[in-house]
Amino acid sequence: MSQNHPFLEKNAFQRMEASLSAIKEDKRLFILKDEHGCVMLTTDDEDGVPVWPDAELALLWATDEWADCEAMELSTKEFLTKWVSGMSQDDLMVIVCPVPGEEGEVISPAEFAEYL
Repeated sequence: MSQNHPFLEKNAFQRMEASLSAIKEDKRLFILKDEHGCVMLTTDDEDGVPVWPDAELALLWATDEWADCEAMELSTKEFLTKWVSGMSQDDLMVIVCPVPGEEGEVISPAEFAEYL
């Protein structure tokens, strides 16, 4: 597993911008899932679903209690049609590209959808 991913040198806001353009360009994103479903994170005030632009970054997060998780690819179309409304109803946020030791930017599913 490479710790030399270019995104690891960026701050959370830069990672969000780079992630959003990569996700928009590749028309896909990655979440982590285990046998219970999608991994959720709780930041200071929000619960959310972390998303990453590539599987390698997602798997950097899959350590300790998340070691059993695998990266799951979703098309942006699937995310926008199936996930955004459900997440909005459940008051879940999108946590963009957290990396070990650093949380990601937290944005609403609607904002995330607008970027894409």
